[in-house]
Amino acid sequence: MDEIVEEGWRAFLEREFGTSTPPDEHLIAEMVTDEPDKHPWRVVDAAYDRLTCAECDGRLSSGPAGCAACDLANGFRYSAIEIDRSAVPPGNEHALRVNVAVTRRPYGISDSEVLLRRLSLPILLEGRLATREQAQATKAMAGKGATEAQLAAFMYQEWGG
Repeated sequence: MDEIVEEGWRAFLEREFGTSTPPDEHLIAEMVTDEPDKHPWRVVDAAYDRLTCAECDGRLSSGPAGCAACDLANGFRYSAIEIDRSAVPPGNEHALRVNVAVTRRPYGISDSEVLLRRLSLPILLEGRLATREQAQATKAMAGKGATEAQLAAFMYQEWGG
C-alpha cells in the first residue's frame, strides 16, 4: 500500500526535479504540504510521510487521533488533487485514496471498516469499483461475522472478478 504513494512521489520528483533522489527531500515535502491543493494526493501523502510530527513524533498526519497536528494534517490531505487513471471507472481513484488513507491511519475507525478498506485495495488497483449495492452487501457480510477469507472471496467474485 505504501508503494502506491511512493510511486507517485518518485514520479513527481522526476518530473519536477529531474531525479528521484533530490538533495533535500525534506524541504520539498514541506513545500508540498504547504500547498496540498496544488498536488496529487499520492504526492501529498508521500510528503507527509517524510515529515515528523512535533507533537507525537510519528509521521505527520499519521499519528493517533487526538494528536492535534496530525489531525489537522490529515484533514488537509483531502484537499489534494485526485487524478483519475485511464481505463478505470469514475470514482475509482477517490475510493483508492480514501481506502489508502483509512488503512494508513485507522484511528477512530472500526476494525471491520479498516479490514474492508484494506481488502478492497487490490481490487481498486486493478481498476474495479464496487457498486453501492455490492459495497453494502459486503459490509452486511462483515457485520454478520464473515471471515477475512470469505469477505475477500466475495469481493473478488462480486466486484467484477
